[in-house]
Amino acid sequence: MSDQKTSFSIPSLIALVAAILIFVVNNGFLVFLLAGVAIVFGLLGIMLSLSPKVRGGIVSFLGIGAGLVGVIIAVVKLIQAIF
Repeated sequence: MSDQKTSFSIPSLIALVAAILIFVVNNGFLVFLLAGVAIVFGLLGIMLSLSPKVRGGIVSFLGIGAGLVGVIIAVVKLIQAIF
């Protein structure tokens, strides 16, 4: 049995923070940018979580999901700004 402690990956935590900020920010462009960050770092976090020494797979999935919701929010805000 290994005595090494597993830890969360930094990209999964970045994806989670970006996902939370999506719902706080009111600027449509910034929401779109944060959604992109959440998706990219979420994918990176999932790849890193394949290692048994790294945790954060579910956190990364949450970041990707919130990033996709953020893209939808940004598109809705863009349509509202046009009309």
